[in-house]
Amino acid sequence: MEVQQPTFRSRLPIDAYGDMGFRIGGLRVEGSLLLLSEGMEPWDITRMDELTVESLGPVLSDESGLEFLLLGCGAKMVRPQTNVVEHFQSAGLGIEFMDTGAACRLYNLLISEGRSIAAALIAVE
Repeated sequence: MEVQQPTFRSRLPIDAYGDMGFRIGGLRVEGSLLLLSEGMEPWDITRMDELTVESLGPVLSDESGLEFLLLGCGAKMVRPQTNVVEHFQSAGLGIEFMDTGAACRLYNLLISEGRSIAAALIAVE
């Protein structure tokens, strides 16, 4: 399968995840992703110990009125560092964290309901 970077700006559901990437809109996207109100972008985080407030900057600068961030932590749920959670709280933005598979399923459900959310998803095997 040819790997392409999508250029669309719509909220498409996640068709599949695994093998260190995702399938969205019929396209294979390699690596971790940020799914924002304006589309998606690659995310260079591969493990939760790499997560920082700065790495979530695009989510925090999204001015579309996001309700909260879904954080897919990888194969297992891991609590983000306290300063990351506190920064989101002080910005008035919720953060929900779970394993990547659960985050993908919940993302699909919430966008089907028209909810205004973002997702930061760490790719899994």
